[in-house]
Amino acid sequence: MATPFCPGYAQEPYASLVTGYPADPTYPTKDFRTEWGPIFHRGRLDGSARVLAIGQDPAQHEAVARRILVGTAGKRAQGFMAKLGITQSYTLINTFLYSVYGQAGGTAHIGDAAIAAYRNRWIQAVLDHNAIEAVVAFGSLADQAWQAWLHSPAASGRPVLPYQHVQHPTYPISAGQGQPGQVAQLTKAMLVGWNAAIVALKTSIKHPDGAFGTPYGDDFKPAETPDIPLADLPAGTPPWMATADGWANRAGATAAIKRRTIEIVVPSSVVL
Repeated sequence: MATPFCPGYAQEPYASLVTGYPADPTYPTKDFRTEWGPIFHRGRLDGSARVLAIGQDPAQHEAVARRILVGTAGKRAQGFMAKLGITQSYTLINTFLYSVYGQAGGTAHIGDAAIAAYRNRWIQAVLDHNAIEAVVAFGSLADQAWQAWLHSPAASGRPVLPYQHVQHPTYPISAGQGQPGQVAQLTKAMLVGWNAAIVALKTSIKHPDGAFGTPYGDDFKPAETPDIPLADLPAGTPPWMATADGWANRAGATAAIKRRTIEIVVPSSVVL
């Protein structure tokens, strides 16, 4: 059986985008994990995308898989798009090319002109080469990224696309600080907002891949956190990276070592 894979960035305008990416000093190393390299996107670059989703910054799973939104946040975002009937016709990009280092790093640099200029080139490329029907931003920084695009010269004169800003998929986990009751309460509230956003966007999706999904309940059901399609990942990616969760963690006794170290554990079900 053939194994699908993401063909990468050989075609323009993406080839130029990935050969001319910014690094330090545009992305200062003190605020971004530039040592792990830039991570550009996930999804379709062949002109078939109907939804553009904007995330925030890549984490440890993404540093290994070389595509954005592949961990817990990615599986939840995948489920959100499936509720819109979109299971493959999407392109995902992030607000930042590199993982933010330190809680304030993203906020400090969201308005940086050079970071926004490169990100806007990606947005322009996606919009120029796909018939995008809706845009969704996961998280407040992603929302600010889209608003910056709307106020850029390149956006002038373009049709206003249907747009929704929702909470980041892992917001309840981070804001709940490990307290199960708090996480559950925040998840329930977040999914209320997600349901409202889906209702608002549904009428704009004229070319879904399949049926629209049912509304979320109080928590995520297993079917609402689907696998990442192997067609989104580089050739040779082991399938468990698309299906399992929590297989990558930053590890180390000090902040400096933890920054340089990602521990990868193959799920026990893979190796008998």
